[in-house]
Amino acid sequence: MILIEYTGEEDFLYDIQGIVRSFFPGIDMTLEHDSSADMVLKVDISEKKVAFELDGGERITGKTQKIDRSDRKDTKNILKRTLYDILKEYTGKTLPWGTLSGIRPTKITTELLKLGKSIDEIHDYIEKEYYLSGKKAELSINISKQELKILSEIDYKNGYSIYIGIPFCPSRCAYCSFTSYPLSIYKKKTDAYIETLLKELDFIAESYKDKKLNTIYIGGGTPTTLEPYQSDRLLTHIENIFDFSQMKEFTVEAGRPDSITKEKLEVIRSHPVTRISVNPQTMSDKTLQVIGRKHTTDQFYEAFETARDCGFDNINVDLIVGLPGEGPDEIKNTMEKISAISPESVTVHSLAIKRAARLNTSKSDFLEYSSVNSEEIMELTAQYTKNMGMLPYYLYRQKNMTGNLENVGYAKPGKEGIYNILIMEEKQSIIGAGAGAATKMVFPEEKDGRRIQRIENVKDVDCYIDRIDEMIGRKRNFIDEFGCF
Repeated sequence: MILIEYTGEEDFLYDIQGIVRSFFPGIDMTLEHDSSADMVLKVDISEKKVAFELDGGERITGKTQKIDRSDRKDTKNILKRTLYDILKEYTGKTLPWGTLSGIRPTKITTELLKLGKSIDEIHDYIEKEYYLSGKKAELSINISKQELKILSEIDYKNGYSIYIGIPFCPSRCAYCSFTSYPLSIYKKKTDAYIETLLKELDFIAESYKDKKLNTIYIGGGTPTTLEPYQSDRLLTHIENIFDFSQMKEFTVEAGRPDSITKEKLEVIRSHPVTRISVNPQTMSDKTLQVIGRKHTTDQFYEAFETARDCGFDNINVDLIVGLPGEGPDEIKNTMEKISAISPESVTVHSLAIKRAARLNTSKSDFLEYSSVNSEEIMELTAQYTKNMGMLPYYLYRQKNMTGNLENVGYAKPGKEGIYNILIMEEKQSIIGAGAGAATKMVFPEEKDGRRIQRIENVKDVDCYIDRIDEMIGRKRNFIDEFGCF
């Protein structure tokens, strides 16, 4: 455990914790005095300087740095670099993403490109300012270039997107912390849930009738837990109430192979859905059993081939690296098998063990399996996707990721997931519908370039059904006060 004795402005504390967490992944941190702490980090931020002192039991390292508070961003970066230098010296480690602890590193490179900076200038700036490795700097720049190209036709001010949540799953995976409920228990409530969801969508369609709908993403949970007639009712209703004339993309996350049937895919195909995702996570049956996925690699092949037979020409495949018991050999096996079927896009997730996930709450069940992720593994996935004709097009990071690395979306040209970029870059309002769905209202013309207001739906299915008028009321109150963004 690391004890942080902190004196200073609380709004810098999050950044300091982020750097510490990056150097010591998985370790507990506390701000309260605890004599059993393995390490003590003393932080003192005064008017003109910041002082760090680290006592790790074996040696003490300290550093004092002058700061100029006239520029808060510059002050924060100095704090983070100073702490990074101390922890680098103490541990002997460097971090691929340097001092960046936020989830959207490409925001920096995107803004620099928009300012007209050259590639060399951006490389030099982010390596010196944020300590990024050369490879991560290059990855971030390349993704920013792709994002700017893909989003050049998106109307941020007058356009919007929709996320629709289907919070049911066949079973809960060991790494999952999303809003999901076992279908075996909630099956009798799915009709009522769809009925409630349609009511919320009716309100959105009426409120945003003068705006341009650019993308729809139906996720979960597992949307294909719905029966064919339920999917058809939902998709038909969406077609009837929304204007598709400005639609750039309509994604349904088909998800787990054990929930996919030909009849369900035929229903989805009969509507203007342009993109689906079929997600094996790994091509190892042994690992699938360990993480609680109730399907086999053969079932994934069958689901993928059925989707092709139904006419889908834009299929994404989600994979997770860092799963229990998997290393470079297992990842290579997965990438070989995925390459053989040639999907249009592959999303590579570095395992992030969330607080509510079974991998965290029941650690003793997984002690015999190590979770390994590394630059070698990420480079391996990058090379395989490149050989499939794909380019990286979006990226984000999370807390507690194995290897302190990243999630990257790769796609063949023209097959990128537009919604994925929009949700990460937060440049367009995305309206959430369904249990656990979050709405992000983006104010594009604020002084600092934008402001974001979140409106949350309750997560519990029963509460969502019972309190739908309240969920709609939250959106209505916002629109009455600020208008549609």
